[in-house]
Amino acid sequence: MNHLEKRRSYIHPEGFKFAAISISLSIILTFVSQIASTLGFLLTFFILWFFRDPKRDTPKDPNLIISSADGKVCLIDEAYPPQETPLKEEKMKRICVFMNVFNVHVNRSPVQGDAQHIIYKTGQFFNASLDKASDKNERNSLVIKTENGTLIVVVQIAGLIARRILSFISPNHRLLQGERFGLIRFGSRVDIYMPLDAIEKCKVGDKVVAGESILAALR
Repeated sequence: MNHLEKRRSYIHPEGFKFAAISISLSIILTFVSQIASTLGFLLTFFILWFFRDPKRDTPKDPNLIISSADGKVCLIDEAYPPQETPLKEEKMKRICVFMNVFNVHVNRSPVQGDAQHIIYKTGQFFNASLDKASDKNERNSLVIKTENGTLIVVVQIAGLIARRILSFISPNHRLLQGERFGLIRFGSRVDIYMPLDAIEKCKVGDKVVAGESILAALR
């Protein structure tokens, strides 16, 4: 665990501004309705809990692909990476993790490498658990080149009630394995594309933890 990890707050800074708005409204509502005010304070606690950002113990192995998201593995297949990425039109292995509103929503890098491209694409907001979400929904694609030249693509996909994808990094940023690179607000999905010969270390239905759970291994 690096020194930056040790200094991190348990609540991601993105959550404090929403909590500040909620608690301000809750205080104002105390002069109007005690019930409404109580619900407002409960909402504030939920917001802080939603934006929690716990420390993670990431395996440091260049051959491992670590989960970028907390949630459940909803799909493992072979697919073409998003068309907007500057990659060859060749199929890759894809492992998809669905996040509900109760999961931690801070996303982490599955490998160590350079962020070569970050491409945002507008789209629709279908339920993120549906197959068509990968093609139709709003998304943000991160292309990472590992030290040995392997390309890994991480796609943040907005969901039915998710309306904002955040990226914390810029192109050419040097990512550590398990480093935070973005966040999706309020329910969503993350797809990770890797070489076809990557060895699966998970199965559909598995619950995974961002920055800790091993999804696959590179040959």
